[in-house]
Amino acid sequence: MKYNIAIIGLGYVGLPLAVEFGKKYMTVGFDINENRVKELNSGHDSTLEVEDKELQKVLESSKDFDTDGLYITTNPDELKNCNIFIVTVPTPTDKNNRPVLTPLKKASETVGKVLKEGDYIIYESTVYPGATEEECIPVLEQFSGLKFNEGFFVGYSPERINPGDKKHTVTKILKVTSGSTPEAAKVIDNLYKSVIHAGTYCATSLKVAEAAKVIENSQRDINIAFVNELSKIFNRMGIDTLEVLEAAGTKWNFLPFRPGLVGGHCIGVDPYYLAQKAQEVGYHPEIILAGRRLNDGMGQYVASQIIKLMIQKEIKIKGAKILMLGITFKENCPDIRNTKAIDVYHELESYELDVDLFDPWANSDEVSHEYGIDIIGEVQNLKKDYDAIVLTVAHAEFLDLDINQFLGSGGVIYDVKSILPKDTVDGRL
Repeated sequence: MKYNIAIIGLGYVGLPLAVEFGKKYMTVGFDINENRVKELNSGHDSTLEVEDKELQKVLESSKDFDTDGLYITTNPDELKNCNIFIVTVPTPTDKNNRPVLTPLKKASETVGKVLKEGDYIIYESTVYPGATEEECIPVLEQFSGLKFNEGFFVGYSPERINPGDKKHTVTKILKVTSGSTPEAAKVIDNLYKSVIHAGTYCATSLKVAEAAKVIENSQRDINIAFVNELSKIFNRMGIDTLEVLEAAGTKWNFLPFRPGLVGGHCIGVDPYYLAQKAQEVGYHPEIILAGRRLNDGMGQYVASQIIKLMIQKEIKIKGAKILMLGITFKENCPDIRNTKAIDVYHELESYELDVDLFDPWANSDEVSHEYGIDIIGEVQNLKKDYDAIVLTVAHAEFLDLDINQFLGSGGVIYDVKSILPKDTVDGRL
């Protein structure tokens, strides 16, 4: 079988995958965002997941389009010659933390309209167990007129991209695969084996693969919630949490989790997908939701600790000037989706503080559009007499920054990430 591959969705997950497949197969990258497609066709990736030279090289190969190369488009008609469709669209939650499957269903509709006899559709978007069969396949059948497992076949291969991580890139992460029939599972597994250097693991069913993905991040969420709770307890006891974790970490099987703000498009979202499905089948998940509640409340907790430290130093709260360092959901990454640093910002503002936000990684237009905040992008634009400075994201640039030069006399420094020397800060998680 000659593979002509389509990647539906060119974000943090889809683009690196499209580039890798484009090195070996004729590949079409499809996205409905015209600005994103225009940017990528110019040879630049603003997510910084793919280097410009690498992107430009695979785009150049597509001009011949005989054996390999990546062609990027917003036109769904360009998908008609493909026989493998890989869906990598976002699966967010709404304001009530309920799964939003609209992007997934719309992508399935797009694929269904061009689906042909014998084609394969592989979903990588994180979902609850059973979502592919319950939500996606009926849409494919409706718009294609074909019957599942007769006219077309489906796979699920959960994404494991870690935004900003240049060590664990897509080809270096072992890939879980699955298929709707034993034969489809083999085809899909072999397809991924051809580009994933780390190898693959073929799960026994679509549901098993879906469940494996959603518990990976749920497990991390619960472990971080545990150390966040420890941080609250030890703070009341006057014990430094990081020192406790370092001591406990000398045991060979101690898990090295650290307290912090838990955001992003995976860890802060995926547990709600599992919880939703659990409730639908009649089980109320206690530990999963308890972990979510605790982690979702950490922004408010951090802000309250900063206020307490300011009061102890007799700093007038109303109108005080605060500098927040970092708005992205994690260090050395421009991704602001579901960042919990914004919770700290809003909570500090609720005390009528004057908060400046500095982040050299974040796109100012994106932050303005998403949160209505004008950020400071250049260090020379910072003031010199802040009443408090809060390090919320551990960007490498902040490690080299002498933040004391921006702090007023008697001001407070709070280190959410515990990356600054203990004796240079007033408080940390």
